[in-house]
Amino acid sequence: MSRRPYCSLMAASDAGQVALAAGCKLRILRLREGVFRSFSPRNRIYALSMPSDPKVIVTGAGVAGLSAAVQLAHAGVQVLILEARERLGGRILTRHDPATKAAVELGAEFIHGRPPEIWGLLRQHKLEAREMVGEDWCAGDGELCKCDFFPEVDEILDKLDDRAPDQSFLDFLASCCPNPRQQESKKWALGYITGFHAADPGLISIHSLVKGMRADEEIDAERAFRIPGGYELLVEWLRKELLDAGVAIQLGATIESVTWKRGSVEVNGQCGTDRFSYTASRLIVTLPLAVLQAPLDLAGAVRFSPELPAEKLGALEKLAMGKVIRATLCFRERFWDDLRARGGSESKTLADMRFLFSQDEWFPTWWTTLPEKLPIITGWAPSNRAQKLSGRAEDFVAEQAVQSLSRLLNVRKSEIEGLLESVHCHDWQSDPLSRGAYSYVKVGGNAAQQQLAAPVENSLFFAGEATDFSGHHGTVHGAIASGHRAAAEILNG
Repeated sequence: MSRRPYCSLMAASDAGQVALAAGCKLRILRLREGVFRSFSPRNRIYALSMPSDPKVIVTGAGVAGLSAAVQLAHAGVQVLILEARERLGGRILTRHDPATKAAVELGAEFIHGRPPEIWGLLRQHKLEAREMVGEDWCAGDGELCKCDFFPEVDEILDKLDDRAPDQSFLDFLASCCPNPRQQESKKWALGYITGFHAADPGLISIHSLVKGMRADEEIDAERAFRIPGGYELLVEWLRKELLDAGVAIQLGATIESVTWKRGSVEVNGQCGTDRFSYTASRLIVTLPLAVLQAPLDLAGAVRFSPELPAEKLGALEKLAMGKVIRATLCFRERFWDDLRARGGSESKTLADMRFLFSQDEWFPTWWTTLPEKLPIITGWAPSNRAQKLSGRAEDFVAEQAVQSLSRLLNVRKSEIEGLLESVHCHDWQSDPLSRGAYSYVKVGGNAAQQQLAAPVENSLFFAGEATDFSGHHGTVHGAIASGHRAAAEILNG
């Protein structure tokens, strides 16, 4: 990931002043009528000053850290957020395609169901969310047809039982479905585990899958929604709340070590060419799971002194980070609108295609922007496919995505390339500040998320999607809820 050789600060003052940080040195600027403006990263317009004595430091400005900071600030707690990236949002990363002017998500995209953590923010800030509607198509054996595998996959998933000993999904599949006639259904079920959960089916816990399915039922998670302007709109509103509350955010601040004891934490790191050291009474750690798991000799890893308790380290071993590479292709026109199904008795066009499922070797799942009919389609390469693409040049990823779409739609690659305006992708596995997409639970790790979330000596607190133990890990709403939980633990402690 490209890193700029300087850091930045964001915060607010009653006088409507902000500061420009470059090399961690501040210049005070005054904005007309005290209105805070949005600036591009190049302008580096940030906040008035650093708190002299923060009570809580938050590591990470993803939605977990931002949400925790909002709760604490509203309760009158002085907070400092340290973020290694040069932006807010963490694994929310919205870009705007210059040709279509559309918001393109490189990280989180969907609202799964109606979780109150997100819908409450949408109502509060009068933001719209649109439900993803349309038809689901399948491609295989040279044919395009409406998908009919969902009932068969549901039949397999209904056999998952958390009263039996825990096992991997792969082992479960081998024992539950020996009928040779179910081979095709088993392939689609495996595709669901590797695709939706971004998981290794030989590692993921069936107990965790059952817990997640029950949690999904409570929020109607089979429905999917999008924010038309992108998830960055939620991040922007959280930013504004923090500015209004006077919270300071230091960007470009790479944390290297945390020294802690009961009632005191010291955070040390690098900000451009400058060293920093901050102390506080408490620390909320919202670093992604794989960053917490990273060996200390890798970029982005954090050393805790003393080491985290054995139970916490054991919890880290029972969780895994899913892998995903996604590629969003933007075209001059929706060329698939005029394509017709191949084979069988289907005669419909793909004009109302929502999802396209397949067993493709690179990008097995695709989706469109419905209900908005934009000339954009996104390919999803999960698990072992993402592993093979990770670390490769973006041109290689784009090439595989175009070839995949050509195969599945039976459209000449040259035709697709002739209509292609741009490709957007981000390698979360190779990004040292994420090292993966989102978390899942390994066999025997049923208690691991709660153990990872547990406070240590009333000094270290933990948030982030991997610490959600309600069944909503791997989601934006799970991350927000974890931030609320960590803030409540501090306020009630």
